[in-house]
Amino acid sequence: MSGKRKRVVLTIKDKLDIIKKLEDGGSSKQLAVIYGIGETTVRDIRKNKEKIITYASSSDSTSLLAKRKSMKPSMYEELDRAMLEWFNQQRAKGNPVSGPICAKRAEFFFYALGMDGDFNPSAGWLTRFKQRHSIREINIRNERIHGDETAVEDFCNNFRDFIERENLQPEQIYNADETGLFWKCLPSRTSVIKGKCTVSGHKSIEERVTVMCCANATGLHKLKLCVVGKARKPRSFKSTDTSNLPVSYFSQKGAWMDLSIFRQWFDKIFVPQVREHLRSKGLQEKAVLLLDNSPTHPNENVLRSDDGQIFAKYLPPNVASLIQPSDQGVVATMKRNYRAGLLQNNLEEGNDLKSFWKKLTLLDALYEVAMAWNLVKPVTISRAWKKILPTIEEKEGLDFDEEDISVAAVATILQHTKGLENVTTENIEKWLEVDSTEPGYEVLSDSEIIRRAQGQTDESSENEEEEIELIPERHVNHAAALQWTENLLDYLEQQGDMILPDRLVIRKLRATIRNKQKMTNSSQ
Repeated sequence: MSGKRKRVVLTIKDKLDIIKKLEDGGSSKQLAVIYGIGETTVRDIRKNKEKIITYASSSDSTSLLAKRKSMKPSMYEELDRAMLEWFNQQRAKGNPVSGPICAKRAEFFFYALGMDGDFNPSAGWLTRFKQRHSIREINIRNERIHGDETAVEDFCNNFRDFIERENLQPEQIYNADETGLFWKCLPSRTSVIKGKCTVSGHKSIEERVTVMCCANATGLHKLKLCVVGKARKPRSFKSTDTSNLPVSYFSQKGAWMDLSIFRQWFDKIFVPQVREHLRSKGLQEKAVLLLDNSPTHPNENVLRSDDGQIFAKYLPPNVASLIQPSDQGVVATMKRNYRAGLLQNNLEEGNDLKSFWKKLTLLDALYEVAMAWNLVKPVTISRAWKKILPTIEEKEGLDFDEEDISVAAVATILQHTKGLENVTTENIEKWLEVDSTEPGYEVLSDSEIIRRAQGQTDESSENEEEEIELIPERHVNHAAALQWTENLLDYLEQQGDMILPDRLVIRKLRATIRNKQKMTNSSQ
């Protein structure tokens, strides 16, 4: 008779590892044997997957997750949720937070939530709050005004020691950052209102997506932009397969990045693409992703490849805004390229602004922003790392040319744009910077934090974009596509100024359509 199995209590980290193995096809039976637990326990972990991941993502310490064995809730759950939301936002902004500040805020939320009884935000309560959420410490050291430069120097020295220990080259060091983009904001005596752009002569528009840029320190590997929109499949996508878009597209009801989307992006897009790039360079498949403390970035214990060789590392809250590479001109350049590209397209099509604005769809914007990202030069990205990796310029032998898109360049385009000939330099600058401080995550007011803590959510349609873009869907068959291609080729042949590569591209497209048509006919 076999002995009774010894009771095993798993840590949060163990549970995360089991979830990862289950997602990769591991069986409950095998995992039960490996971890010395019952199959029922494995199934319970699978059932509570999202709860476990959400808990781990909001934690502040990998080492504490490796020790913690339960997700014991607070007796004041609503207060706990409100405080965690508030704390994460303060950390993301780099605002100094102390124990007394936390205590005062907790007392405010307790009464604002209408909770019963007496509440004393004592040192003991604060300690338990930190333990529940695996927060290493409440105090964000160094005041923003006096201590940031010292903190920057300390981090940079520690980070250089880290990459030396890990034997990482600039090719293996990445940064990603989100930003809000008002994709349908055009200049015409433009005034900026919170959350929207109002263009003179048109109704208010509230067209915003979150865009995340990610590249390595050399600037030679730029991943496809990650874009978060409101609708799962906007009407303008028609029959477009989202996997064929020039960006990695996700949806969220407010068009915000969130913990779930970021984790999906890291596991399904970032890790595979980084592995492929490093293999092509003959380098070890090992890399670090440097991130700021956005509330949408999961705990570093969650952001880790199966073999632990590709992982995340966080910038201290009080230095991120000063040295995060994406914030040193990279995102700004992408946005300038995007807006200049829109104006250039309008000019080439000969439209007035009103007509162009009316026809612009989210699909158009995604192709334009993907092109804008492609136009960001490796030198721009590499230069953005100079505060963290000052030797990278010399090592890579880079030539630091100025970027092409400037206020003067945009002004030149506007001089040829009907209705915008007299837009001032000041207005151009404001337009180019209209969403420069727009975060990629949702910033909640105190009242919004309270509503969310109480389980109240704003009703919004996931298909809001579909209601806006009323573009009729239609199916295009192979024969029709082939006919359009033939007509386009005939047109190009008649144009004496068309260069050969343009015609070759269309001929290649025609051959592809013909092959698809043959395959369809043979299968019928």
